[in-house]
Amino acid sequence: MKNAIVTGASNGIGLEISKKLSENDYHVGMIDVDKENLFKESENISNSVAIEGDVTNEDSIKNALDIFNKTPDLIVNNAGIVIFGGLEEQSIEDFKKSVDVSLIGSYLVSRLAITSMIKKNSGCIINMSSINGVHPGPGTGGYPPAKAGIVSLTQQMSIEWGPYGIRTNSIAPGFIDAGMSKPIYAVNKVRELRGNAVPIKKLGEAEDIANAVLFLASDNASYINGHNLVVDGGVINSVLGQLPRD
Repeated sequence: MKNAIVTGASNGIGLEISKKLSENDYHVGMIDVDKENLFKESENISNSVAIEGDVTNEDSIKNALDIFNKTPDLIVNNAGIVIFGGLEEQSIEDFKKSVDVSLIGSYLVSRLAITSMIKKNSGCIINMSSINGVHPGPGTGGYPPAKAGIVSLTQQMSIEWGPYGIRTNSIAPGFIDAGMSKPIYAVNKVRELRGNAVPIKKLGEAEDIANAVLFLASDNASYINGHNLVVDGGVINSVLGQLPRD
């Protein structure tokens, strides 16, 4: 059985990733700041341990890794946050929080676990980017810059840690009906408009991202390193398809 760490694991995409890994012979350390929901959800996932942890706090993550007490074969840096509002409206604190959770958090968890992974000379890291990190959306504050930073961080990890047998990739979800986006798609009009904007005419599900994680962590992806895998049904490539034509 392999060992995996998943951050932001108490709901949405992180929870689905934890379930999928558990079903595929992983012992999963589920880390989240939402202790109540984390412990409740982890009870339904075999081969898992719920660990309260804040990815913006070094001591908290050190403690979480000590509790897990296993060298990860896989780290999924999924924790993230979006604080909506125009850039001119964002407080510095709100902008910084988006960057701290998504970007700094991904580095912090990986940095604290990497020494043991290097000693083992194997492992896989998957960072969660976003299509907003490729093409920013308005009114999302520090979220797009943080997610764009994750793509670059992933590339840097891949070239620095690749020689130690550790592959690092990122996943950029599109319109996924889960987690932070769930309230958005609860509005029927928004759900319909966004679903129809996707070339394959539907929103994605958390399981689509979990399946991508499983692929990138597998031997089938053994020569993929430093790649940002966009999982969006083709939406970021469909700009011209949305424009009227005579």
